[in-house]
Amino acid sequence: MNDLALTYRNQGWWSEAEQLQVKVLERSKARLGEDHPHTLTHMNNLALTYRNQGQWSEAEQLQVKVLERSKARLGEDHPDTLRSMNNLAGTYRNQGQWLEAEQLQIKVLERREARLGEDHPDTLTSMNNLALTYWNQGQWSEAEQLQVKVLERSKAKLGEDHPHTLTHMNNLALTYWNQGQWSEAEQLQVKESGSVVRGKAATGQVLEGRKARLGEDHPHTLTHTNNLAHTYGDQGWWSEAEQLQVKVLERCEVRLGEDYPDTLSSINDLAHTYRNQGQWSEAEQLQVKVLERRKARLGEDHPDTLTSMNNLTLIYGNQGQWSEAEQLQVKVLEGSKARLGEDYQDTLSSMNNLVSAWPARLGTVIF
Repeated sequence: MNDLALTYRNQGWWSEAEQLQVKVLERSKARLGEDHPHTLTHMNNLALTYRNQGQWSEAEQLQVKVLERSKARLGEDHPDTLRSMNNLAGTYRNQGQWLEAEQLQIKVLERREARLGEDHPDTLTSMNNLALTYWNQGQWSEAEQLQVKVLERSKAKLGEDHPHTLTHMNNLALTYWNQGQWSEAEQLQVKESGSVVRGKAATGQVLEGRKARLGEDHPHTLTHTNNLAHTYGDQGWWSEAEQLQVKVLERCEVRLGEDYPDTLSSINDLAHTYRNQGQWSEAEQLQVKVLERRKARLGEDHPDTLTSMNNLTLIYGNQGQWSEAEQLQVKVLEGSKARLGEDYQDTLSSMNNLVSAWPARLGTVIF
């Protein structure tokens, strides 16, 4: 039953996986007890399925239990305990609880380095996860240092063409890109795709491979379709990007549901493409949907909600709706200060956006 559930999960059939995993967990508790290693494994599997559906609260509750029991039964340095700690950190990160995620990931990394060595795949995974948490907080330098190490060790251990190495290469390229290091980013992206990433062929080949292997509706295929759309958008090919994004959105809504995080990201991406084509009304309708759903699902102060709020302010500004833009920008700034701190880059960007709105509203120009 567990194996079938994992097969469902690997195909993105979250609901089917969840139903089976709930049964497995209940029966394992009754037969083996709540603290048995098999029961903890089933609990962890169900938590990951909840997380894949964006049910952060349910996932967190189970993962906290697993971690506490694993510590008591197996010890803090046992591989299963470290895996549980890493999974809980991932759920914290999904909820924008960066500090909690960072603290756990540092522990996992230190213990895995001591227990398994610096080049072990699990150690590299921990290093990569910590780098992503730094990345999400705008700590580009810290993220870059770790990602460079991960990439070098992954190349040496797994080879340049291993999927994990290519993933690490892509992550480092994004960090370079966020720091404006275009040349370094491009060099990595060329290597990662096998040809220039800005061309259609390279990204398209990856997408066709995913379609053939997993099917058109698999979450991984949808992710690569969305990545290809981003590549088109980067080159100003808005029409091509829009066609792909409409497909991704339709399939996400059917397969994952309207409120699933990937669906909301797809809506946001399509709205961005509409905005770049000057289709303000279409963009606004989509951004309002994303904002409402993220508020309901994540809360008003979650970083993703604040991002949606900020995106909507840009559309209002593009249409000269200064009052609506200003009201949202004030909320974004207050929420960013409270959640992320006054010196965080998103807070500073929000502050800048609010200031920039005034000259446009008053018909003046800042030099």
